[in-house]
Amino acid sequence: MAKQEALKAQVDALRSSIPELKGVLLASSEGLPIVQSLANGADPNRMAAMAAAASGLGRRISDSMSVGALQEIAVRGDDGVLFVYAAGPKAILAVVGPQGCNAGLIHLEARNTAQEISQLL
Repeated sequence: MAKQEALKAQVDALRSSIPELKGVLLASSEGLPIVQSLANGADPNRMAAMAAAASGLGRRISDSMSVGALQEIAVRGDDGVLFVYAAGPKAILAVVGPQGCNAGLIHLEARNTAQEISQLL
């Protein structure tokens, strides 16, 4: 299986394992989308850029606070939540869920997916 297909399979598996998710996107740390499974109307370029910006800021905070390498970031809003996970040194995994979603299940599944993706890259 080609790398792109394997990455797409990981993203699709995560999205299907938690049906309430609004979207899953894998992006480069520079903010370019690699593969995605998003709800209708979601712009993968915008989501990738925003997730990369959040990740970059998180990395700088982690470094300056001496708490080790960035693992994940959570952004909660009135209507939903965005989790951004490090997927190796050059990629990020962004997961969008509705308000009140099962964050524990999302973390469990997404952390494993991010780890598997980091090994593929």
